[in-house]
Amino acid sequence: MSSNYKDLTLEDEKVFKDPVHSYVHVTDQVIWDLIKTKEFQRLRRIKQLGTLYFAFPSAEHSRFTHSLGVYEIVRKIVENFSQYDEWDNDDRILALSAALLHDVGHGPFSHSFEQIFNTDHEMYTKEIILGNTEINSVLKRVSEDFPEEVASVISHTHKNKLVVSMISSQIDADRMDYLQRDSYFTGVEYGKFDIDRLLRVMIPSKNEVLIKESGMHAVEDYLMSRYQMYWQIYFHPVSRGGEVLLTLIFKRAKELYESGYEFKQPPKYLIPFFEDRETVHDYLILDETIMNFYLQEWTGEMDDVLSELADRFVNRKLFKFVPFYDGFLTKLEFETLFEKAGIDPEYNLFTDRYSDMPYDYDRPGSKRQPIHLLKKNGEIREISEVSEIIEAITGLHRKDAKLYYPKEKVLNIKDDTIRTKILNLLNELS
Repeated sequence: MSSNYKDLTLEDEKVFKDPVHSYVHVTDQVIWDLIKTKEFQRLRRIKQLGTLYFAFPSAEHSRFTHSLGVYEIVRKIVENFSQYDEWDNDDRILALSAALLHDVGHGPFSHSFEQIFNTDHEMYTKEIILGNTEINSVLKRVSEDFPEEVASVISHTHKNKLVVSMISSQIDADRMDYLQRDSYFTGVEYGKFDIDRLLRVMIPSKNEVLIKESGMHAVEDYLMSRYQMYWQIYFHPVSRGGEVLLTLIFKRAKELYESGYEFKQPPKYLIPFFEDRETVHDYLILDETIMNFYLQEWTGEMDDVLSELADRFVNRKLFKFVPFYDGFLTKLEFETLFEKAGIDPEYNLFTDRYSDMPYDYDRPGSKRQPIHLLKKNGEIREISEVSEIIEAITGLHRKDAKLYYPKEKVLNIKDDTIRTKILNLLNELS
């Protein structure tokens, strides 16, 4: 590594005021230069929580602030680790850079966009770090192979498993920031846990971050916070309803483009994605400012399907939803009745399925790295063997599903028989 740049510090420490961590501290020239790159600044224009603002109006924070938060947590971890022989301070800039850049590949409305256009934010994170970008230029000033090192930490392939676990594991800086940040901006208490205590009980080892036995209850608190945030916030059906509309909108726009439809406002920045020939440059141009412009424009398109869906999204006229589980009723029954009623099921019915596992360990069939406790006698134990609370949620694979539909269209069906059949089926599910 080029020690003169890697070790270069700022004349004056830079600080970002932050509602979660109070302050984010930057003292390294490398980190400051990375923050100033246009690829990182783009994250200001990407929401952290996509459409969750439909359910929680204040949830409009960005991936920029989250990325700074993850960096700040890793900075604190590194500061604590410096007292241990197991930590090599030569890895400090590597850990800080990977923490800062871990989400740089996210696009607008990440999951809905990825689903339709088959993009992968993790792949784009790697390509942005390794490609012809300002971020790559900054990283190469550390050393020629430093971009590859940072990318491999984020993709979990770096030989330094300790640094990897700091950025990505079942108890990492990424989760610790987004749980608290998302809790703060949604105005709920679920994601709060004692992060200061958690950071104090973390210890470095050769292959992972260990937790002092005395910190077990802090981990219990953290894992229960994560469980509650997923089922009360991230899987909120109103937010998911926004994603449903986006998915249908992007699907319709792509279908129209492929059929030769002439848009009133040609979506030139989306054409490379419609044609499956997008580059990193095309990807980096897109942000939620551009996407919201197209969504607004599409409310006035001649195609009734696209204009209606766009209007629903822009003006928050979301589909209604009911619980839906295959086996009780099939989606085909609804599709058949919708077709008879003259309602296109392709763009008026959507089944949304989701699941989560709050904690798992390295048993057969599991690919997750477990959380290990370091006992006072030096013994290392997997945490669910010691904690009854964590044992209770270990391997718990909870699933849910919703059926989304336009209620007003169902109520306006002229054929009384068909309308009644659909309403009866929906009532059975409710």
